[in-house]
Amino acid sequence: MADGSRPSPPTGSNPASLPDGDRVLRVTPSLRIPLSELHFRFMPSGGPGGQHANKVATRVELRFDIAGSPSLGPHQRTRLTERFGDELRLVVDDERSQGRNRQIATDRFAERMAEALRRATPRRPTRPSRSARDRRLADKKRRSDQKRQRRDGGEGW
Repeated sequence: MADGSRPSPPTGSNPASLPDGDRVLRVTPSLRIPLSELHFRFMPSGGPGGQHANKVATRVELRFDIAGSPSLGPHQRTRLTERFGDELRLVVDDERSQGRNRQIATDRFAERMAEALRRATPRRPTRPSRSARDRRLADKKRRSDQKRQRRDGGEGW
């Protein structure tokens, strides 16, 4: 804009379409991380690819400071630190496009964070029903009788 004002953010929900200051990554319903807390570094991707691969920095490294993030609550920070340490680092070089690799890195970051924050439901111990226990004992008795008959040279022989 010529007058120096910022354009208003679009109404879409895609965080990539918002200006840098307004972009937020929704990891879980209770956790939103501003994209300004994610640090990206770009470098040339290794391996074959000729001139394009040697000239273009398509490989993306994403770093997130778990210990210093103001977006995390104390319980979230504790769980993430136990799982990842003080910093989470992801490297993506799946695609030839820097923008696509950046999107993949952001998506993987959100998936890993959500998985680390997910609490597994505790297993409730179950007990076999009386009829299941009786069936099991009846099968054991039948198998035992069958083997005893073979050993003793039972009536069927």
